Amino acid sequence: MPGLAAPLIDWYRGAARDLPWRREGFGAWGTLVSEFMLQQTPVARVIPHLEAWLARWPTPTDLAASPPGDAVTQWANLGYPRRALWLHRAAVEIRDRHDGMVPRDVDALLALTGIGDYTARAVAVFAYGDRHPVVDTNTRRVLARAVEGRAQPGPPHRRDLERMDAELPADLVDAAIVNAAAMELGAIVCTARAPKCEACPLAAQCAWRAAGYPESEDRRRKQAAYEGSDRQARGAVLKTLRAAAPGAVPLFAVLPDWPDAAQRDRAIDSLVADGLAEAVDEHLRLPGHPAS
Repeated sequence: MPGLAAPLIDWYRGAARDLPWRREGFGAWGTLVSEFMLQQTPVARVIPHLEAWLARWPTPTDLAASPPGDAVTQWANLGYPRRALWLHRAAVEIRDRHDGMVPRDVDALLALTGIGDYTARAVAVFAYGDRHPVVDTNTRRVLARAVEGRAQPGPPHRRDLERMDAELPADLVDAAIVNAAAMELGAIVCTARAPKCEACPLAAQCAWRAAGYPESEDRRRKQAAYEGSDRQARGAVLKTLRAAAPGAVPLFAVLPDWPDAAQRDRAIDSLVADGLAEAVDEHLRLPGHPAS
């Protein structure tokens, strides 16, 4: 078994958090929805939204039958609402191309809207039990420290998949556990700013620890301030449209008191360009909803 696998498996069996998508029988659709929601969003915020989403749309076909605006409304305050639109489009594609069943093949998953390397492999591994490397930010940090002796990983690269693949056992179940364990370790122990090295199952073989914890350049992208940003304005416009759904709002009534009118107009234009809103007869509405 590869060097990191055995200690990761032993640790994960006793330390893994009880999360909905890790439970027996959760299913490929639930896994796919959870992966969309978990992108750049904390687990605690995702769980109630995920449960409500799957209660409303238990299958891709159920979601595909609803207007995309309903998906944007249900997304509520999860942030990055284009994910809701992409998930709706993926549901339509699953219905039309795959008879309503989330595909198992990685290439077929990659062909769906909004799905990249990580999500495609996560579904194939965690829902279907196939053997693929699954690499997220937490995994990359664990590999950078334990294997390469660096404090922070470099920019994402295709070789990240090769590095993780080298740590996976041949056994399918064990390989899935190692994928999940590396992510979990990075999320709760080998964290970016305050790693708990004394509690790490890889401490005895960690190259970064052995080298004396040398500093390395942190090249993670810094999140721009939200307050006063165009992103905040977009969120405020969407909140107005969600409150009016399934109806429409006259354009003059969309954030009339916003302190920066040009910013408000940019927000509206960008939402229309992204397909998150529709301008019809001097009204603004969520996509697919009636004008009145």
